[in-house]
Amino acid sequence: MAAQHVSWFKNWPLDVPKSINYPPVPLQHLLEKAAQDFPNKAAIAFFDKEITYRQLNQFCNQFANALFEMGIQRGDRVAVYLPNTPQFIIAFFGALKAGAAVTAISPLHREREVEYQLADSGAKTIVALDSLCPIVEAVRQKTQLKNVIATSLDEFSSESPAPIPHDVLSLKCLVDSAPQNKLNLPLNPAEDLAALQYTGGTTGTAKGAMLTHKNLLSNALAFAAWIRGTPNDVFLTALPLFHIYGMTTSMTVPISLGAKMVLTPKFESAKILQTIQQQKATVFCGAPTMYTVLLANPDLAKYDLTSIRVCISGASPLPPQVQKRFMEVTGGFLAEGYGLTEASPVTHCNPVDKTMATVKVGSIGLPIPDTQAKIVDLETGMRTLSVGETGELAVKGPQVMRGYWQKPEETALVFCDGWLLTGDIARMDSDGYFYITDRKKDLIKYKDYSVYPRELEDVLYEHPAVKLCAVVGKPDPAVGEVPKAFVVLKEGAFATETEIMAYVNDKVAPYKAIRMLEFRKELPVSGAGKVLRRQLK
Repeated sequence: MAAQHVSWFKNWPLDVPKSINYPPVPLQHLLEKAAQDFPNKAAIAFFDKEITYRQLNQFCNQFANALFEMGIQRGDRVAVYLPNTPQFIIAFFGALKAGAAVTAISPLHREREVEYQLADSGAKTIVALDSLCPIVEAVRQKTQLKNVIATSLDEFSSESPAPIPHDVLSLKCLVDSAPQNKLNLPLNPAEDLAALQYTGGTTGTAKGAMLTHKNLLSNALAFAAWIRGTPNDVFLTALPLFHIYGMTTSMTVPISLGAKMVLTPKFESAKILQTIQQQKATVFCGAPTMYTVLLANPDLAKYDLTSIRVCISGASPLPPQVQKRFMEVTGGFLAEGYGLTEASPVTHCNPVDKTMATVKVGSIGLPIPDTQAKIVDLETGMRTLSVGETGELAVKGPQVMRGYWQKPEETALVFCDGWLLTGDIARMDSDGYFYITDRKKDLIKYKDYSVYPRELEDVLYEHPAVKLCAVVGKPDPAVGEVPKAFVVLKEGAFATETEIMAYVNDKVAPYKAIRMLEFRKELPVSGAGKVLRRQLK
C-alpha cells in the first residue's frame, strides 16, 4: 500500500477540524483581534507586571509609527536581538505593522554570528538588549545597519528602568513619543514576509527561511485548534521566542486565542516550577531536555503542577520514560510533535488525548490540519514509499516557506514537485502515524550498515544513571565511522564507561555497538533545548 493512500483521519481527534478556513489577513491581525475581543485581559505577565491586550496592541502601533518615521518601508528587515521580554513581542508585531519582516537573532550569538545574519538579511534596523549593544557596535560597520534601538530587561516592567546608552535610541522613548494610530499599509499575506528565520536547515549552512504572513498565521491557527486552546489558557513561554518553535507555539498561538503568556527570559528549573504553580499555567511547549531537567529538580514534589493541561515536546526525540513521568507528576498530557523552521514550524503532533487511546509512544503523531505528509526514497525524493518503509519525510501545507533568502540553489535542493524534503529519515505505519528515525546527515555509516543515533540514545536513556546523552559518528579508517556516545550523569549517580557501553551493546545488533563513550558535565544545546550533535562531532 503506497503511503499517500493511507488515511490518518480514522485516528483524527473528533473535536479538531481537518481543515481550517484561514482569513487572508496579515499576522498582526491576530493581535488586533485579541485587543478588540479581550482589551482588558492580561496578554503578558513578566516578573510582577502585566500588560493587557489593549496596551500591547497600542505599544505595537506606536513602535510601527516610530519605524515608519525612520524610513522603514514594506519588505525591509528589522532585526530583533532580545530574550523573552515584552519588548520582543512589541518589536516583532510593531515591525510587522510597519510592513517589515523580522529576523530574530539568538541572544546567545556573538560577533561572528550576528554579523553574518545582519549582513545576509540586509537589516537596517535592530532592536537589542542594552547588554548586547557592544556586540552590535562591534559589527555595525560591516553591515547595512542605520538604526540601533536598545532596551533594558525591565524597561516595560519597572517604574524606573535601567538607563539606555546615550549613543543608541531607546525603545521606550520611541514608543512613548510615537502616535497611537494604526498604520494601514497594503500587504499580501501570501507573498509578503513576516519573518526571515535563520536555520541550518537540511544542509547545515546558515540561511534565512522566508516565512510569509500566511505561513505563520496558518500554523498558529492550526496548532491552536490541535491543542484545543482557549482564551482561558495560560501559556508558559519558556521556549526562546527567537526560535521558530517558541515564536509560534508560545507567542502567536496564545495571541490567536487571546490567552495569557507568562514570559520567562531564562530557563531555570526552580523558577519554572514556581511560575507554573503561581501562574497556574495550563500549556507548556518545550524540548525533552527541559522536561528532563524539571523532573530532576530535587524539590519537584514541593510544587503543585496540576494546573498543567497539555504540554508539547519538540526539537528532538522525547524519551518515553520522560513522557510517562512528567504526566504522572502533573496530571496533564505530554504529547510529542514535530516541525522544522522551513514549515513555521509544526507539521505533526500526537493527538492531545489523556486516555492515551490515540497516542503511539515514540511517534511524532499525525499531520496537523491542512498538512500533507509522505515518505519518499532517499536517493531522488521522487518515489513515494510504502507503509513501514524507511525514507525521507516530505511535507506540504500552507505553513511551508517560500524558500531560502537569496539562495535559489539551496531552495531547489529541498523542494521536489512542490513537496518540502525535511532531511529527516522517517517511516509511517498503517494507521498514518509517523516516526522519525534520524537526520539524513546524522546517519552513522559503519561498513555497509546504517546506524541511527536516535536508536542508541533511546537505549542510553533507559539506563538509570543517564541524564542527557548524544551519539555521533567518529571517523574510523577501517570501517568508515563508529558510534561514540557523550553522556551526562544524573546528580549523585555513578557509572563507568564500560558499564554503560555494555548496557547498550547488549540490547542492539553488534554492528550498532557503541565503541567509545565520554562523560561530560554538560552537552551543547540549541536555544530550543536540542542537543547539538554537530558540535560534538
